[in-house]
Amino acid sequence: MNKSYLEQKILEKEHQIEKLRDAAELSPVCAELYNKAILEKAILKDELKRLMQPAVSKIADKIKSALPFGEKRICDYFKG
Repeated sequence: MNKSYLEQKILEKEHQIEKLRDAAELSPVCAELYNKAILEKAILKDELKRLMQPAVSKIADKIKSALPFGEKRICDYFKG
């Protein structure tokens, strides 16, 4: 994936979130879609952040992920 593709997908998710924001309070289905869109946007932002990192940081992250320090949690996507 390239930078422009990820940025476009993030904008689409923001637009989807905006549309679902008011309806999320009225319907449990819309609330679920709203939460899913927020999570997907966070994942896309994390991917964009990793894409923009220097090569040395990418290698260090791969080494860290290979070591069994713990699993990635949902809240890890919202850091930063």
